[in-house]
Amino acid sequence: MNSDTSAPTVSRRPGLLDRTASAAGRLAALIDHSLGAPFDLLLRLWLAQGFILSGLLKLGDWNTAVLLATYEYPVSWMSPLSAAITGVCTELIGGVLLAIGLATRPAALALSALTLVVQIEYQALNSHLYTIMLLLGLAIAGPGGLSLDQLLGRGIGDSALPGGRWLQLGYAALERHVAPLWRLLLRGLCAAVVLIAVGQLSPNLLQVAGYDPAPISELLARTALIDPGDGGPLVAVAAHGSWLKSTLALAALLLIAGLLTRIASLVLLLTLAAVYWSDAPAALAASELMFLGAALLWLIAGGPGLWSLDNLLRRAFERPRLLPALDTALPHVVVVGAGFGGLAVVRGLRHSPCRITLIDQHNYHLFQPLLYQVATAGLSPADIATPVREHLRAQDNVSVRMGRVTGVDSAAREVALGDRRLSYDHLVLATGARHSYFGKDAWEPYAPGMKRIEDGIEVRRRLLLAFEMAENALDLTEREAWMSFVIVGAGPTGVELAGAIAELARHGMSGEFRQIDPAKAKVILVQSADRVLPSFSATLSSATLRSLTALGVDVRLGARVEAIDEGGVMVSGSRIPARTVMWAAGVAASPAAEWLGAERDRAGRVKVASDLSVPGHTNVYAIGDTAASEAWNGQAVPGLAPAAKQGGAYVARLIDARVRGRPVPKPFRYTHMGSLATIGRKSAVVEYGPFKLTGPLAWWFWGAIHVLFLASLRSRIAVAMEWMWAYLTFRRSTRLITGKLE
Repeated sequence: MNSDTSAPTVSRRPGLLDRTASAAGRLAALIDHSLGAPFDLLLRLWLAQGFILSGLLKLGDWNTAVLLATYEYPVSWMSPLSAAITGVCTELIGGVLLAIGLATRPAALALSALTLVVQIEYQALNSHLYTIMLLLGLAIAGPGGLSLDQLLGRGIGDSALPGGRWLQLGYAALERHVAPLWRLLLRGLCAAVVLIAVGQLSPNLLQVAGYDPAPISELLARTALIDPGDGGPLVAVAAHGSWLKSTLALAALLLIAGLLTRIASLVLLLTLAAVYWSDAPAALAASELMFLGAALLWLIAGGPGLWSLDNLLRRAFERPRLLPALDTALPHVVVVGAGFGGLAVVRGLRHSPCRITLIDQHNYHLFQPLLYQVATAGLSPADIATPVREHLRAQDNVSVRMGRVTGVDSAAREVALGDRRLSYDHLVLATGARHSYFGKDAWEPYAPGMKRIEDGIEVRRRLLLAFEMAENALDLTEREAWMSFVIVGAGPTGVELAGAIAELARHGMSGEFRQIDPAKAKVILVQSADRVLPSFSATLSSATLRSLTALGVDVRLGARVEAIDEGGVMVSGSRIPARTVMWAAGVAASPAAEWLGAERDRAGRVKVASDLSVPGHTNVYAIGDTAASEAWNGQAVPGLAPAAKQGGAYVARLIDARVRGRPVPKPFRYTHMGSLATIGRKSAVVEYGPFKLTGPLAWWFWGAIHVLFLASLRSRIAVAMEWMWAYLTFRRSTRLITGKLE
């Protein structure tokens, strides 16, 4: 057997200085990641709305706009009509592009040029200078992550667009060489305004540029001299006016030097906020305060830039180090399974001092609740699956391995991957479940279940092929068998399958066949229990039954499947001729319990302790469908995606506490987030404790929840667009029959 020893060894233990520098770096990265993109979006929306509103007002009263361009603010080198048209077009087109983050740099440059013309030709205002400064910053630094440019622009350099490569190189040069200078100027502008306000700098420096520092000086001076007897939010500070000025001056000097930049910017921002909300005379327009506040927020969110003492100190104390995923001095956490639970563990350990290996036999994370949509031609497999490596690209303490685990040696703390062995310090088994035929595995070839993408594609192939074979059939009995669809099991998957097939047959294929009428297809839902959706309340089960009946689904309750073959199904002594059967009746756990030799329940799930650890196996945990846990007020935790996520997040906190030597969290407790199921295109059921919802409103709620919980932005957009198209046109765009015709 081969042992995994490919990663290099690191023997030096980080010192206090290393740990401090590393912690500071992680904090800065966290701020950049969490604040940068949202701030950029808000800044673009804030700047764009002023231009768009101005353009709409001028467009709404065009004659007045031309008159103003003629007499109020004429441009010496343009005719009034040309100036008016250019101004309105720039405001509207540039404002919209800036808001959505498409062609952000050209739009920001055009709007800054327009503002500069207004500043020179019409009226010089401080707010114009701030607007130009912020727009130039967007033009130089580019848009953040929440923009269409970031979403669509990655491949522009290798595209066939004319000049795409040169455009990408130009943008990169701006970010590398000009952005640091701009951040230095931004820091200097903010600091100069504050120093002038506290009387430490001559106002002539900014007056030369057309900036009038008197309003800020007057407002801060008045605020600092508020009589404590007047009350107000700045009473304590006002009693020490000199202390306030000293603090502001120190923060401004730190800002110029780029030392503790984020802290200094935060101090100045809080002071501005206090000034704005105080009862001091409003000598400065609120818009100008907001522009200065936006500049400080930019420094907090994005940092000081390369030309700063902060950056020099970071580079001085920063030492070359391995990626955490390769640092064998760190505790090794192995997670088996890239489902909801496994990814929750990995994401929960993203800031932990450990290295993680995630193993899965597929290279994608599947959003399984929507797999039935693939099976019924509603969505493409790519809409509900995300490559695991793409999902974890930004997390540098995890490596991904595609492979099949064949065993676990908990005594040696090794996971078997074929003939290889992978050692671990902590092992998390999140291997999910597979469909169970209750000992009748011979039925599987005739009634596929749905747990993998391959299952969904196979069910879709059989479903669509059935209509084609019915069109070709000459015998009426054979045609009826091809147009009969049996779903075994009326849980959420079975109910959703039945509703989707009925909708597809009655609406999605109308007018496409000549020998058959797809609307006459029989959809039969077989359930051994006395009601559908037995895990829901009786009220919602009854509502679901009514909705299925309205769709034309033949629901047979208290019916047991006795045999399944190529020609049909035997149900409670009666044979149903059907060439297409789908299994949604039961699940069985993965072989994780067999690997460990651990105690299991009837479904094969590993019985776990209150902290989701496997008794008798040190540092081994089981979560999701792999585990049998009674953490739901003494009841069994259901096999739902939210349960797997909660279990994964808990195990991540537990492992993090142990590797850091901290107290472990309290025992795991599952919080039920509700149950949802959809029936066709306009009905669903939602249950959350005493709250119950049915009908169209529940359908919209179900759709919104499922779109939001998809793994990637691309998937959310694609699914929403696909659903909207299918909803309005009754057409499904993924009706492809793959594989050989048998």
